[in-house]
Amino acid sequence: MLILGMACFPVRLSAADPPIVGVWEGILDPGAQPKQRVVVHISQSQDGILSGTIDYPDQDTSGNVITAITYKEPALHFECEPALVSYDGAMNKDNSEISGKWKKGGTSMTLVLRRSH
Repeated sequence: MLILGMACFPVRLSAADPPIVGVWEGILDPGAQPKQRVVVHISQSQDGILSGTIDYPDQDTSGNVITAITYKEPALHFECEPALVSYDGAMNKDNSEISGKWKKGGTSMTLVLRRSH
């Protein structure tokens, strides 16, 4: 008799990850200053809590922790307190981009984030 073993892997029984989970890229255009690429990484833990980080490739800065994040389709809000950054955007219908306002200190700019992965 042949018995096949089955490997045990953690299985997530909850719903699929929300469409906000992934890597998002955009370009900030502060006008007189050089444009700046922004990469936002959003993940979800097994208990459903969203978290993320922000990278600024043009400044060789990565891993800035998002200190607060909420997503209620289609609205995304996140903050990165030490850097005084916040973002409020809305996901489009096919979940490929988020359009919104990026605020840093007292400055507000339009930022479109597009799914990169």
